[in-house]
Amino acid sequence: MKRQILIVLSVLVLGGVFVAASFGYRAQRGEEVAALTRDHSELFEPAHAMRLGNPDARVTIVEFFDPACDTCAEFAPILRSMVEDSGGRVQLVERYAPFHPGSEKIVAVLEAARRQDRYWDALDILFSKQAAWSDHANPQPDRIWGYLEAGGLDVTRLAADSKDPEIQALIAQDIKDAKALGVTQTPEFFVDGKPLPSWGLKQLQDLLKSELEAQY
Repeated sequence: MKRQILIVLSVLVLGGVFVAASFGYRAQRGEEVAALTRDHSELFEPAHAMRLGNPDARVTIVEFFDPACDTCAEFAPILRSMVEDSGGRVQLVERYAPFHPGSEKIVAVLEAARRQDRYWDALDILFSKQAAWSDHANPQPDRIWGYLEAGGLDVTRLAADSKDPEIQALIAQDIKDAKALGVTQTPEFFVDGKPLPSWGLKQLQDLLKSELEAQY
């Protein structure tokens, strides 16, 4: 009996240590990111990043996403609603974290679509057809062309532009910034440079509400 009690107590102690360490890690990361926000704002909002919403909004959501990520696809309409329902108080900044093999090619096509002023259209198409070209997060870039062409994009131009070194450099910068900010999964969010205390939609909503109250 005593041995069983000792085992239970040991498990509880270890659990407490783990929870404390988790909170400590989150707090430390929050402080580190806050320092980066002060000193290196370009890590969050570089000039090349795609934006949605009022450019003068005082609150900014930065999303690091992977077009092959199904959770990113699920969050896309939610994020747009947050921007649209904010009355011009929130803008969204999109950054790339192509963690799945082959995703960099999809990101390059998105940037090529931007040159046709069809970035959001292309993103909508890719997310809506994600199950067809990214089976179980295994991107198959060759499957996307028919969907994009049906959506009215010039796929010949897309294919050529996606190989432009300028686009490749842009993607490399996003990957570098994601690493500097400790991004390890997608989607990853920052609101006015602050990371979520833990991952989840409610956490994003709560942090956004807090920043809106602080800024307005």
